Amino acid sequence: MKFFYLVFFLLGATVCNAANPEKEIESLLHYLGALDGAVFIRNGSEHTAPEAEAHLRTKWEKQQDQIHSAEDFIRLCGTQSSMSGTPYEIRFKDGKQMPAAEVLRAELKRLRGLKEV
Repeated sequence: MKFFYLVFFLLGATVCNAANPEKEIESLLHYLGALDGAVFIRNGSEHTAPEAEAHLRTKWEKQQDQIHSAEDFIRLCGTQSSMSGTPYEIRFKDGKQMPAAEVLRAELKRLRGLKEV
């Protein structure tokens, strides 16, 4: 019987995440804006983490009708410049630099507590 409760709990958590993409997107934006010492690189220009959060929030607001999931948000807003097609990058405080989409997918995975996104 405990097994069935666990299955229902896990299914409920999955449905809850899928039914609340806005909450996941807000969490991703908050995460991005709070990255201490990180630099967001957009079209060759460096921006602070709060500036990156504001920029992606604006992109999200302009494309809300096309965004139905956190994955859509990452693909349409957090991957690359819509003007130049240049991928967004994040340089962390320790100097490590990664594609923004990869960072956002890893954070989404952590938020969901899953092994893959």
